[in-house]
Amino acid sequence: MSEYWLISAPGDKTCQQTWETMNNLTRHQNNLCENFKFHIPDLKVGTLDQLVGLSDDLGKLDAYVEQSTRKIAAYLGDVLEDQRDKLYENLQANNNDLTTYITRFQWDLAKYPTKQSLRNIADIISKQVGQIDADLKTKSAAYNNLKGNLQNLEKKQTGSLLTRNLADLVNLFRDDVGNVAERLLRWVLGQIPLER
Repeated sequence: MSEYWLISAPGDKTCQQTWETMNNLTRHQNNLCENFKFHIPDLKVGTLDQLVGLSDDLGKLDAYVEQSTRKIAAYLGDVLEDQRDKLYENLQANNNDLTTYITRFQWDLAKYPTKQSLRNIADIISKQVGQIDADLKTKSAAYNNLKGNLQNLEKKQTGSLLTRNLADLVNLFRDDVGNVAERLLRWVLGQIPLER
């Protein structure tokens, strides 16, 4: 998987001039990297005090989002078990693989309206990640419960005759009426321990 850096650069007169200067220095002249535009609309900034207050909260939010994202990826890797090599193709954002999502990022105005303040947008993101985290806990508990039930069922069917249900064996010898065939009544199935 490639490494992506999200950077900002001091602006020229226009965003396009800044892009061209940056792209020329890093890609065309020195072939250091491939560049992609990461379109972020003009957001409602507010006052300097609001920005300073928000910057502290954004650090915490960033750590929370990263922790939740890593937890989802790790759990998906556990669920895939023998197919961990398919983890990357199953990790998606808005029905796109991660590379496509990052290199063709588009701001979702419906989810994050630009008329909202930065504080409100951060709160929306925090609530969404909290909901995703809660959903992961619920779904992982349900998955683990089903997995445990399946393991118990497999254990019962492959276990020794002491722990295994014998009804399936007896049902093999029933006649059409449902009685155990008389010709088999001579047979006795038993297990006797060697030591008492």
